Amino acid sequence: MILFGSSISPFVRKVLVFAIEQGAPIELKSLGLGSTDPDFLRASPFRKMPALTDGDYTLADSSAIVHYLDAVRPGSGLIPTNPRERGRTIWFDEFADTIVGAVMGKMFFNRIVSPMFLKRPGDLDAADTAEREELPTLLDYLEREVDGKHFLVGGRLTLADIAVASPFANFGHLGCDMARWPAAEAYVEAILARASFAGIIEREKAFFAKQAQTV
Repeated sequence: MILFGSSISPFVRKVLVFAIEQGAPIELKSLGLGSTDPDFLRASPFRKMPALTDGDYTLADSSAIVHYLDAVRPGSGLIPTNPRERGRTIWFDEFADTIVGAVMGKMFFNRIVSPMFLKRPGDLDAADTAEREELPTLLDYLEREVDGKHFLVGGRLTLADIAVASPFANFGHLGCDMARWPAAEAYVEAILARASFAGIIEREKAFFAKQAQTV
């Protein structure tokens, strides 16, 4: 299986970590913004990352891909079979993608992607507003959900933890301070310290350090 995208995308990172935790054989084909790679475009006609090819089968969207991986290689427990646990897991995946991801996107795109990769100034007012007005609300929620817990669902690692922690790697690259939310900070740090995340994040840090030298 080949995954198209860049791991600095929390959605691509989510799929990579899910596959690693599951033990699925997956190869990342790194692509930049605006890629015209024909295999990528065949798998993702709207150019959204990540996209997957598995032989002659193609699929786009991170949530669709992880559910496909879970169906192909069942038994990992990363997507629970218990109805209530499964419902909570899917909710946290959605929370990560659409709520956390939206806030992170405003901050990460305008502070890093736009100046570093598109060579144009980002909208720093939009980034600052997102950090000041939107980020605290979602961190308040996460603080309540993880207080006294190591995992979000069922007392074990699931897609919920992988999906929620993934965008926080981008917050880490931004140097965001989570000291006001100690339970959330400890939870995120523990999930991102797992071997499945740690190697990816270290490679990203090295990449950003190299890019900074050329800006």
